[in-house]
Amino acid sequence: MSAADEILDIVDENDRVVGRAPRGEAYARGLRHRCVFIQVRDAEGRVFVHRRTSTKLVYPSLYDMFVGGVVGAGESYASAALREAEEELGVTGLPQPRHLFTFLYEDPGTGHSWWSAVHEVRCVLPVSPQVEEVAWHDFLTDAELERRLPQWEWVADGLAAYQRLKEFRSHTPG
Repeated sequence: MSAADEILDIVDENDRVVGRAPRGEAYARGLRHRCVFIQVRDAEGRVFVHRRTSTKLVYPSLYDMFVGGVVGAGESYASAALREAEEELGVTGLPQPRHLFTFLYEDPGTGHSWWSAVHEVRCVLPVSPQVEEVAWHDFLTDAELERRLPQWEWVADGLAAYQRLKEFRSHTPG
């Protein structure tokens, strides 16, 4: 089965399931669905950053500071976060990513939107990212990531999630 054939839950503005559709149809028709974003840090606290492959359905060849993807039909955000993180990093035995917040992302270029659950996880395992998903990767310090923001072309939803994550952390004690 190709990625475009994967069945997704279609949700309303309140994140309630209202139907199902193949991913390709959901993208083509702008049907609201669910996604997970996982910020991965290594043992030194550096952030996993990667460039997506040119074959990705959405945002091909752009940089991202999250791993993640769509939530399958009937799948929970939590199970999708663990599945996507392990798949994209090429690891098994990752701890369950911790959910931080969920927001409705609206793409200013297309008007499409998706519910986005942001998670974080620490990965002390050696990573071997999927070659179908990741063209390049590295772990960057927060300062290095901030320096790269204006220099590299980033996925729009990842940038929105990153800005919200920085705001979330600035209002969270500890």
